[in-house]
Amino acid sequence: MSEIPKTYEPGQVEQKWYSFWMERGYFTPQIDRDREPFVIIMPPPNVTGELHLGHALTATLEDIMVRWHRMKGEPTLWLPGVDHAGIATQVVVEQKLAAEGLDRHKLGREKFIECVWEWVRKSRQAITYQHQRLGASCDWSRERFTLDEGPSRAVRTAFVRLYEKGLIYRGERIINWCPRCQTALSDLEVQHRDVTGSLYYLRYPLADGGFVTVATTRPETYLGDTAVAVNPEDRRFDGLVGKKVVLPVIGRVIPIITDSAVDPVFGTGAVKITPGHDPVDFEISERQGLEIVNILNPDATMNEQAGPYSGLDRFACRQKVLADFEKEGLLEKVEPHSHSVGHCDRCQTMIEPWVSKQWFVRVAPLAKAAIEAVTDGRIVIIPQRYTRVYLNWMENIRDWCISRQLWWGHRIPVWYCGNCQQLTVSVDEPSSCAHCASRDIVQDADVLDTWFSSALWTHSTLGWPDDTEDFRYFYPTSVMETGYDILFFW
Repeated sequence: MSEIPKTYEPGQVEQKWYSFWMERGYFTPQIDRDREPFVIIMPPPNVTGELHLGHALTATLEDIMVRWHRMKGEPTLWLPGVDHAGIATQVVVEQKLAAEGLDRHKLGREKFIECVWEWVRKSRQAITYQHQRLGASCDWSRERFTLDEGPSRAVRTAFVRLYEKGLIYRGERIINWCPRCQTALSDLEVQHRDVTGSLYYLRYPLADGGFVTVATTRPETYLGDTAVAVNPEDRRFDGLVGKKVVLPVIGRVIPIITDSAVDPVFGTGAVKITPGHDPVDFEISERQGLEIVNILNPDATMNEQAGPYSGLDRFACRQKVLADFEKEGLLEKVEPHSHSVGHCDRCQTMIEPWVSKQWFVRVAPLAKAAIEAVTDGRIVIIPQRYTRVYLNWMENIRDWCISRQLWWGHRIPVWYCGNCQQLTVSVDEPSSCAHCASRDIVQDADVLDTWFSSALWTHSTLGWPDDTEDFRYFYPTSVMETGYDILFFW
């Protein structure tokens, strides 16, 4: 008998026993129709690198539950996997290429995707190795990746079914735009930070003499103004409603209107309306029938609509606009002002509200069912105080922008016909237009928000949309171990 070591040496013990467990299939459950299974589908780590301490914590918590139920003799499935993490992974690979003096546009889409796959293969190997070294008792025979053929087909199937039910549509709406990633972002991909900036009071000349003063934190966006608005209950502006304003420098003539969305306490009580670059102003424009003027290029430089400011970076334009207003005696005053500003969750660039044609999920009918499931008691949220948080979020939710102007991810399963201009929406790649049989069709270049596939993870991993044995037996799952914020993502 060998001598027992004075200190525990994990390297000599753990790999031996983990291999022993794996070889004997101890982590792979057998389907037993007479017993109820215990199931955890691992929330998939992103293939953006390696696991961190937080992953070790969550893996430990899940493993505790899994091993306990397995020891009780229950058929226990802990299914592992990783997430392609669209924008997050693309940003990491782009940063790696930038260090080498390259960018994705120089490489082209196909070559760039090859670079991402090379990164992903290394990241997946590292993540699997780390989980195994932690002793995670996952069923590795069922390991999945969100871009595997099975989960990918689930994504396409979900898209097509939602589209056919009228719950997915393509429309021009105001979205969050990241100028660095040059893609749309959902509200949940935007981090809001309190920023100490300035509130600028600008004088807009009236067409018949005099002026009206508006306050704004983004003076450069005056170039996209299509109205000045006041609250209909604000008697200070009774004599101005219906009059015209002439925007300085560019000379656009715009009306003074009333709208109940205007806060009479903010600034002077008169606000500039920029439908192309502000969510509230966009909604006002829809009610009032105002023109939408987009003044930005995708990289946040000013476009031809900005007139003499065309080509300037947005912040350089701000300074030039302020200088021009001051020169003309139209900059009334500047005050310090703290406000919340959105930033891209991945690259930390300040986002721009931007009107763009994108794909959306019509959320209200889905939210209605989710609200009823809680209010009628079928779902109980613990602790109870989070019920109000959940309901408030669901009752005020906006349509979900699901298209991303990225190259890495699930391509949107829509093909545009060059002959009849109709759309073909299909799970399988078509060879011709579904409407006129023309072969002149091109697939949408955008990819889906990574959460579109993540939201299907608990059932796409088990074979859905096929009626598989795993899906029939192991779904629905028993526990989802996550941070509470996952409620807003999944």
